[in-house]
Amino acid sequence: MQDDTLEKERVFHDQWASTIDVEGIKVRDYFEACTAPENRFILQRLGDVTGKKLLDLGCGAGENSVYFAKKGALCVACDYSPGMVQVALQLAETNGVKISGKTGNAMDLDFPDNSFDIVYVANLLHHLPDAKACIREMHRVLKPGGKACFWEPLKHNPIINVYRRIATKVRTEDEAPLDINMVRFVKYNFSKVDYDTFWLASLWIFLHFYLIERVDPNQERYWKKIIIEHQRLAPTYQRLEKIDDLLKKIPFLKRFAWNLAVVATK
Repeated sequence: MQDDTLEKERVFHDQWASTIDVEGIKVRDYFEACTAPENRFILQRLGDVTGKKLLDLGCGAGENSVYFAKKGALCVACDYSPGMVQVALQLAETNGVKISGKTGNAMDLDFPDNSFDIVYVANLLHHLPDAKACIREMHRVLKPGGKACFWEPLKHNPIINVYRRIATKVRTEDEAPLDINMVRFVKYNFSKVDYDTFWLASLWIFLHFYLIERVDPNQERYWKKIIIEHQRLAPTYQRLEKIDDLLKKIPFLKRFAWNLAVVATK
């Protein structure tokens, strides 16, 4: 069953890779735009990455590897999709940095113990048949004191769950957004864990895309659109983010956010 799931993911992401316009990717926006709160949270806790060995696990188009390489990290872009690894290498070349590329299974990594200072994961765990196996592998390949960073969608928000049922052509059928209780598992395996959740009231932007702007969620990926159009969306997002900050003070509401971000120290 795991092999079947991974093969479907590989085919889906190889096909997606074949459509990516590398020249159109603005790497910096994925980490520094106002609509990238997950990565801003992670960056605040990573500090200087100069000279650090970083594994970008589930690298996708390589925005993460290239961003960190520009900051001086020594990056390995790893993905189960050979097409995505190739796109990541092309993006690095376009941006004038060098990264390494490797095809691999995130649940059974082909790296020795204690190999990396940082393992960075964006939107990978919910694609895997066994997310906990990946977290254990992240821990294994990290050096003592190294940091595992990931951000993922949560399963609890009803608005996002409606979106998922509509946007069938830009998702794979086996995706399984995380339960917020995954944080407990991370805390069990790592010595220190910081986390937060993002997008509550700010999910109005998704509703606006669908109800007002009539953006077809099967033609445009909303989670890409919020980055690409961050300058246009900034005034609305920044107001809504202030409301999110208040809502998250109510403990049971944090679980209803769209995304979870975690920085865990080995």
